[in-house]
Amino acid sequence: MSEQARRRPHKPYRRPQKDPVRMLAFEALRAVDERDAYANLVLPPLLKKAREKEGPDKFDGRDAALATELVYGTLRRQGTYDAIIAACVDRPLREVDPPVLDVLSLGAHQLLGTRIPTHAAVSASVELARVVLGDGRAKFVNAVLRKISQQDLDAWVAQVAPPYDEDAEDHLAVVHSHPRWVVSALWDALGGGRAGIEDLLEADNERPEVTLVARPGRSTTEELAAATETLPGRWSPYALRMAEGGEPGAIEAVKEGRAGVQDEGSQLVAIALANAPVEGSDTRWLDGCAGPGGKAALLGALAAERGAFLLASEKQPHRARLVERALAGNPGPYQVIAADGTRPPWRPGTFDRVLMDVPCSGLGALRRRPEARWRRRPEDLDGFAPLQRALLTEALDAVRVGGVVGYATCSPHLAETRVVVDDVLKKVGGAELIDARPLLPGVPALGDGPDVQLWPHLHGTDAMYLALIRRTA
Repeated sequence: MSEQARRRPHKPYRRPQKDPVRMLAFEALRAVDERDAYANLVLPPLLKKAREKEGPDKFDGRDAALATELVYGTLRRQGTYDAIIAACVDRPLREVDPPVLDVLSLGAHQLLGTRIPTHAAVSASVELARVVLGDGRAKFVNAVLRKISQQDLDAWVAQVAPPYDEDAEDHLAVVHSHPRWVVSALWDALGGGRAGIEDLLEADNERPEVTLVARPGRSTTEELAAATETLPGRWSPYALRMAEGGEPGAIEAVKEGRAGVQDEGSQLVAIALANAPVEGSDTRWLDGCAGPGGKAALLGALAAERGAFLLASEKQPHRARLVERALAGNPGPYQVIAADGTRPPWRPGTFDRVLMDVPCSGLGALRRRPEARWRRRPEDLDGFAPLQRALLTEALDAVRVGGVVGYATCSPHLAETRVVVDDVLKKVGGAELIDARPLLPGVPALGDGPDVQLWPHLHGTDAMYLALIRRTA
């Protein structure tokens, strides 16, 4: 060792500093990746734990908001960030360890998707890497993020996305961070046109509003508006949109179950079925796939106003318990059972109204569950198809002549919507589609009918689908 080297002062080791906000965001992303968890289920307990550990003065509302933005923003833009990170590393992305990729994605979002200063975004991400990955891999994170920081998001997208004219679907997939097959399916459902698909994909990447429902006969929009800062609902007479940062769980009516959190598209499905004209009696209603209970609670309240009985059926016992909780205190008669809608315990022709909101891919709720776009595969639809057809067939068997069935999905994919309805109606005689559009008064851009497809970019709702079918024989 040279004399100069011996005299050089040794740099003392510095213990990495834990940033509770970024640690929480990293933990949430790991849970989504490792356990197939959903961010909306993982985040609340993590936030609660952080508040208890750090104390309200150290983990305030701004900390929670930043952690939430880091998690959801990173998940929504994951496809775009993956393409950018891939351009900055010297190996295929699949060879980068998932925890390292999560730290890089969090850093990329801070650099390209927030107003956090560049130096702060890089240094905070490197410090996180030191804590969770070690000093060696932290150096790798530092090198990659410094490359990413050299351009803004628009410049990176222009570099990594193929030109639209050469490959439109792949261009949209990278620019708007959706898998290519999802872009293709949504484009087919929209019916073509570049402007519409770009608007829809961008709407999927926006933070959805929190929408409240005042369950009729139990609460009012006036009561909710007096309890918190809100805007009127766009389409549902029972809806209010909460101001950003509002906490629905703090509202007394929500605590007591007289009101709830429910997307306005979901409200419209229940309202349309409840208001569809039926011939004859109107005293027995069925929600055949009732979990977790939002539509059942609204249907139950509407049924109670007319003296009708609601049977809420859910196959999974734990979800049936959620339905029981949602319906607790309903002013009218109801019953919750755990039953398989494809092998129902009720007799044919029992009900006047039937809602069958079937299990589906969930492509209509990508705003709320951004990780679902990366988790779903095209072959998943093949698994849902037989179940969706069986449930609709049994729903048509359960309704009496003159009664109405509502077939609903939180997916706009044609294979889960019109194709299912058309196939079942061809096989089951004595049933006809009725026009659902007049039952959504004031809602624009509902298409040619008779079924209805709602859209985030057109209606501000999840992409709910509804077909109303009357039993004629």
